[in-house]
Amino acid sequence: MRIIRFEVSGDVKYGMVEDDIVLVLQNSPFQDFQMPGGSFSVDGSIYALGDVKLLAPCTPSKYVGVAINYHKTIEIKKMSIPEEPFIFLKPNTSIIGPDDEIVLPRFSNEVFHEGELAIVIGRKAKNVPEDSVKDYILGYTCTNDVSDVSLLEKDRGNLTRVKARDTFGAVGPVIETELDATDLKVEVFVNGEIRQSGRTSDLIFGVNKVVSFISDIMALLPGDVIATGTPPVSGPMKPGDVVEVRIEKIGTLKNTVVGFKT
Repeated sequence: MRIIRFEVSGDVKYGMVEDDIVLVLQNSPFQDFQMPGGSFSVDGSIYALGDVKLLAPCTPSKYVGVAINYHKTIEIKKMSIPEEPFIFLKPNTSIIGPDDEIVLPRFSNEVFHEGELAIVIGRKAKNVPEDSVKDYILGYTCTNDVSDVSLLEKDRGNLTRVKARDTFGAVGPVIETELDATDLKVEVFVNGEIRQSGRTSDLIFGVNKVVSFISDIMALLPGDVIATGTPPVSGPMKPGDVVEVRIEKIGTLKNTVVGFKT
């Protein structure tokens, strides 16, 4: 099932996509979610997919990212495999949706794309054992974990300014609820040219470990997003670039990059 959040005639709604038709949900999917495989009530309204504006498919209270989580990245950087996930936070003001603009900072020319598989939490998750994680996941989506790498050395590993700027958390276009996330191709294209490619089977810490680990630190709320890490090799973006994150069985998240706006 593909779930979207969309705007039509000034109203924001949730829907299920079947082919090119949107079936409007009666409630938020997070309101109705109990366990994977459950059904969602529709209100009888339908729209053509081309007649609605897609929004970020959820409104997270927080976006939790996992850094350096691909074996190939470790090999390239000649690093030791971490003992536990290295996480960071983005605020909800960083969230944008499909076709929204990624706005570059005023003084940086080293803003990188990082295409990633994202987990969308379906219900409150706290202290969740690894073997129960699937019961708390609504589904999966694409994300571009945009990063200002010019600040990495200056901020000595503190990722707040690197990761947390407004528009630096692109998410969408859909939440796919029926998906095995253990071996999916993750790719990033810039202006149609492939820049990143990897498979989630190369993750150091998989979905169950990541969700369990984070839920021991903080409560994960319905709609929260967890970015699982980016495959090598991320690269710079410039104004005018069109960046696409493509994940098989989910879809394509496309955003345009623009210069600083006052």
